[in-house]
This record gives sequence, structure tokens and C-alpha cells, in this order.
Amino acid sequence: MKNLEKILHAKKFGDSNGPIDNVSIDSRSLQNNKNTLFFAIVGPNNDAHIYISSLIEKGVQNFVVTKIPEELANKAIFWLVENTLDALQKFAAHHRSLFKFPVFGLTGSNGKTIVKEWLNFLLSPDFNIIRSPKSYNSQVGVPLSVISINDKHNLGIFEAGISKMNEMEKLEVIIQPSIGIITNIGSAHDEGFDNLEKKVTEKLKLFKHSKLIIYQKNRVVDSILDAKIKAFSWSYSDETADVFVTTKAFEDKTILTIRYGKDNFDIQIPFQDRASVDNAVSCLMVLLSFKYNKTTIQNRMRWLYPVEMRLKVKNGINNTTLIDDSYSSDFQSLKIALDFLESQTQYKNKTLILSDIFQSGLSDEELYSKVSQLITSNNINRVIGIGETISAFKHKFKNCITFATTADFFLNLNFLNFNNETILIKGARHFQFEEIVAALEEKTHETVLEINLNSISHNLSFYKSKLKPTTKMMVMVKAFGYGSGGFEIAKLLQHHKVDYLGVAFADEGISLKNAGITLPIMVLNPETTSFSAIIQYKLEPEIYSLKGLNAFLQLAENRKLKHFPIHIKLDTGMHRLGFEEGNLDELIAVLKDNKFVIVKSILSHMATSDDLQHQEFANSQIALFEKLSSKLITELQIKPIRHILNTSGISNFPLAQYDMVRLGIGLYGVSNDLEEQKYLEKVGTLKSIISQIRTIQVGESVGYGRRFIANKPTKIATIPIGYADGISRHWGNSVGFVTINNQKATIVGSICMDMLMVDISEINCKEGDSMIIFGESPTVTFMANQLQTIPYEILTSISQRVKRVFYRE
Repeated sequence: MKNLEKILHAKKFGDSNGPIDNVSIDSRSLQNNKNTLFFAIVGPNNDAHIYISSLIEKGVQNFVVTKIPEELANKAIFWLVENTLDALQKFAAHHRSLFKFPVFGLTGSNGKTIVKEWLNFLLSPDFNIIRSPKSYNSQVGVPLSVISINDKHNLGIFEAGISKMNEMEKLEVIIQPSIGIITNIGSAHDEGFDNLEKKVTEKLKLFKHSKLIIYQKNRVVDSILDAKIKAFSWSYSDETADVFVTTKAFEDKTILTIRYGKDNFDIQIPFQDRASVDNAVSCLMVLLSFKYNKTTIQNRMRWLYPVEMRLKVKNGINNTTLIDDSYSSDFQSLKIALDFLESQTQYKNKTLILSDIFQSGLSDEELYSKVSQLITSNNINRVIGIGETISAFKHKFKNCITFATTADFFLNLNFLNFNNETILIKGARHFQFEEIVAALEEKTHETVLEINLNSISHNLSFYKSKLKPTTKMMVMVKAFGYGSGGFEIAKLLQHHKVDYLGVAFADEGISLKNAGITLPIMVLNPETTSFSAIIQYKLEPEIYSLKGLNAFLQLAENRKLKHFPIHIKLDTGMHRLGFEEGNLDELIAVLKDNKFVIVKSILSHMATSDDLQHQEFANSQIALFEKLSSKLITELQIKPIRHILNTSGISNFPLAQYDMVRLGIGLYGVSNDLEEQKYLEKVGTLKSIISQIRTIQVGESVGYGRRFIANKPTKIATIPIGYADGISRHWGNSVGFVTINNQKATIVGSICMDMLMVDISEINCKEGDSMIIFGESPTVTFMANQLQTIPYEILTSISQRVKRVFYRE
């Protein structure tokens, strides 16, 4: 690319005049190729420079770096910069400056992605739109979004998200919005700002050069807004706003009455909740600013739809895994979905069900050529295309079958033979691919535990940020991943290149190995009867007694093993498992000059790392571990990994990191430290539905033992989840509650095996409505406190008959 040195403020090393048609920051992406420009981003927990060698082996030739690996200096082309993230942002800002069409910049605490998707729907009949894929609104996501603009686009919609001061100015230079939209000013990321005024001031920096700002009239915004920028405001209560809105809710819709200048008219939208109504009004304001007539506004807004903002992983029929991305089909989000597909490694075969792609800004010939290249680079085994356009380009894909409509697909469903494969289902909304997902999904009961993979990644990064660069990390996925799903979590951790996985028993490790996990797996509580299987599946046992050690050594000798890795557990005060100081000499004698095994690590477990009232005892454990492990190292002349810290220990005893730490419950968003909890993200949400609603009269009872008797007419909802699903019976009888439509519904009567009943007398809801057993409210920690137990027990009690649904936002 010409002028790249000038654009990036870089110094170039090497000669290359080849084309660059792809920008990447992810070394794992199969879309990296000889025409990729790779930015080696340096983050708080990862330095992409370490992946340059492997990328060169895969054919990548162009790198933006802060340092050139000496051994690779003559093997690729390097652009040397001071900061690779700054360079990526400069590259995107330059690319944006080449285009002069209207661009929306969206910011706010909530609602950005929904407003963006709805604007795309409302404006797409008249514009060729480029928009942020998914929720790409960060310091990295924004430049990657903007880089996708091409000559065919004539309208842009980009999100900008911030979490602290001095971030927005960088995004403003990249997006250069001509029109600004503030969706909502709420409490999200409040911890990054001293007060609301500073938060609003920072957000408004996005619109420094905008011609128009659309927002809900707000005293704080009004006081800070630059008078030079035209404001276009709306309100439910302030009649001085440019647009005044009143609402009337019905069972399945809301009627908005709009007063705009001399015009008064009604608009129907298919939502009742306030957040959706607010987002719809933001979209209405855009249509008004673009001078759409009332009839067009009314006709388009009545078809607004719920936006699914996340990729979901589901169990499918015939041993398949489904990736549900059935509500969008554009080129950028296809690239993201294919990268996500690559992280799902349970099955070798990969199938893509894909609809026609819209609004790419490319000709159909160029578009489907690029799609074909993507599919080839991601090693997709089979493509099923649905739509007239993709059918016309069937010849560009290997092993491809196409159908003109979704209905034609269903006519042939029984002949498509889906089994033992991962299936990515990605289609534009009007193809109704949700029906394909429903047909291929394994049928289970309607209670689900949703697992947010973004939150897992966030929490992992949070704890990595507390470690020294040289400290390794083992992550515990025992007990079915603390109830969250062992294999799916392990896949994600393998994708993030953690150093070790930990399980409690051999069968957990065997399941992970059978599912394609290649990371080393340590078995913490191996039984001697499992040693043979541990060797067969190349698991690594924790050895905590002379009896166990001798049994394993005998088996290792019989199998003629050499240097099989084992892990020595020391008891430093937990008094559960491990070698004590008194039998250390005997342990050393057995291990000395042994060729069958190698001590891969030495570990211990802290009893009070989460309770600083016992800090003195914790320090005594660390001191004893130092003493005993040092003796083993000296006597055996070995260099093992040492580790003693669990989740709480990582935060409370940073000087005892040794060579590795073991992350457990913290990965799943739970901390005993209230301050630390603020920085963790909730991972699991347990949901169900209302099966039936009835009203009982005074004197009538609910459930076994008549433990709830109505003293007034009471509306009761039955929920299909009970103690067989892992809900404690102690949570019943008015102790606990569920959340329905953001309101608390008290559990009444005894919790049954498969059902529980709640009082919904004051809640507007109907049969089939979704509800939350735990998540945002009540939280797992709150439930544990009320039940006088610990969050571990709440999470690990959820039975495996509850379907796990994994999603990425």
C-alpha cells in the first residue's frame, strides 16, 4: 500500500509492493494470508509479537510492530511504530477520510447496538449502509469497523463505547461522525468517571465536528452541549423538546403519539418495555431529520423486531453443535462468525448454512468471490446456500447445495444428513433462519442456563492483568465448569492459550480430551483405579500420598513410561490432601533417580486466601510451601512449576504467585471481595418460562403441605424448574424470588421436584413469558448469602438436564 509509512508514522523494513486487502489483529484467524496487514497489538496480558513467527509460516508477510524479532528480520516486511494500537487507529482514520458520505456516530450507556441495527433496517431501502458488526465499539473494534468502508457505501452507522476518560477523542478522529446520536445515559461504566457530568462531557467529544446531535432532552446534556452544533431533542415530559412523545401500551404493542412542530401523528411499534420504546424514538428522530414522510415512518417502524446481539452455541440433533447467528447476513459479521466457528473444535466437519448477503457495497461477483475465499480459508466442509443470488453463484463454492427459499430447504431437510458436525447458521432476517435453528436444535425442557462467553474472556483478562508477565495460569474446569459447561469453557480457554486446565477426576479430563482439547490437563483428585486411563489419555495426575505415588510408579514401570508428568501436592495447613513435612524425606527417596516420571509441578492449597482475618495463617502456609518445595527442588535437582494461589489468593497475596496460579470461581464472575466484584462480569443467567397462570381465592393453598395459604385473591404462576434441576428447597416458602419483567415474584409454597410457584399478583405477565431464576437479580452471591452457603454450591448444583446455551455478544 502506498504511503503506509506516512499514514502510520512508521519506518519500513523490507520491500513489498503487493496488495493489502485484509487487516488483522488476531493471530488465530484462518483468514490471515499473504495479503494481510497484521497489527501486533500489545495488551495488558498479551503481546501479539510472539505470534509473528507462526504467522509467517502461514504466509503472512506484512506486520506493523513496535519491535522486530531479530531472527525474523529478513523473513517479512515490517513497519516499525511506537504503538501498534495507535497505528491501527491512524490507519482507520486515514481510510475514513477518503469517504465523504453521511456517518452516524452512536454513543450512550445502553441501546447503541439495537439503535444501529434498527436504523440499518429502516434506512436500507434507500441507502447502501456500512455499520459496526455486532458490538464493535471499542478502541480496537471501531477501527476494524471503519476499515471495511468501500466505494459503494453511501451511509455509515458506527458505535463508540468508552469506559474511562480520554478515550472518545481517539474514536472521534476515526469515525468522524456528521450526525450524532446519544441513546441513553445510564450507570454502565460509572466506575471510570468521577461523576455524571464528566461522563457526559467525555461522550460528547464524539460529536466535536458533527452538524447535528439527536438526544433525549436532558439537563446535564443541555448544559454541556456545544452551542455551535445543532441539537434535535425529544422528550416524554419536557414540552420544550423539538419532538414531544406520549405513549400508550397495549398487550403486544405501544402507540407513540408524536408532536413535531405543527404535525401530530401516531406510530405503532411492537414493544412495551421502556428501553425498546426509547430506542425506537431515537430511530424515529433520525427518520424525521432525514425528512421522511409520516406514512413511510409509520409503515417501517411497525415492523421493528427484537435484535439478537449474540452468537449462541446450542446442542443440535444427531451429535451436532449449532452456532446460531440467524438474524444477520453481512460480509463483516460473516468474518466474525467464521472466526468464532473455528473456536468450536468438538467436531472435525464444519457446515455453513448461509443466506443471500446484503449491503456489502460490492458487486455480486466480487462479493461471492470474497465469500468463497473466506469459506476456503476457514476449511468449511459443506456450504448450504439459501436465496436466489447465492444460488446463482453456487459454482464458486466447493461441496455446495443451494435452495431458492427457506421453504425449499425444509422440503429437502431429511436428505441433508446432519450429524457429527458443527453447523454455523447465518442468514438475513427475512429468510427466517430461526426456524432452521428450531428444527436442528436438540429438544430439551424450557429451562436454560445462558453462559456469556464474552464475560468469561473479560474475567480471564481481569485476573491475567494481576499477574507478572512470566506467571502461568491454570484454569479450573472441574465440576462441569462450575456448572457452566466444561467442554465449551475449555474450548474458549484453549482459544485464549491458557497454560493448564484443572479437573477433579479423570473422567472429566477424558471427556475434554475426547472432545478435542489439546491443552495439558491436571487431575487434582485421581483415584488409583483411574491411573491407567490417565496414562492412556495423557492426563497429568496430582500425587498426594506415598501409596498413590508407588501405585503410579509401578504402573509406569509396567508400561515402560519415560518422564511421564506428575504433580506433587503438599499439605501446608489445609489438611485435606498432600504430603506433610514429616514424610518429605521418604517422598524424596522414592523419586530420586526415577526415570519413569518427572515432577512437572509442586503445589499446595490455601485454606483462608479469601479471608484476610486469617492472613497470618495464610502467610504461614506460604512460608511452609516455600520451605518444603525448595527442599524438593534442591534434593531432586529439578525445576518444576510451583503454584499455591487460587482465585482469592491471586488478589490478596500477589507476592506468592510463584510460577503459576489457579483461577477458579473468579472466571465465572464471583468474588468474595466486594470491590473486586465490581470489575467482574456476570457469566451465567438461569432462565425459564411461565407454564401456567391461575388465580386462587382466600383460604386456598399452593404446593405440597399447604405451606402457602392465600389471605386474599392471589395470582400464581408455575415455573418448570425445581429441586431436581438444582434449586434448593430452602429457597421456597417466601424466602426466595424470581424476576419477571424486571419485577420480583416471591416463591410461594414448597419447591417441587420439577416446578416452583410464584406470586405474580402485581406483575403484568402472561403464560410463555421468560423469567430469571438467577443472574442480574437475584445474583448467585445474593442467593448464597440468603441460603447460608457459598456461590460454588449454587452454581455446581444446576443439574445437567438444564440445557446450557453459550453465546458471544
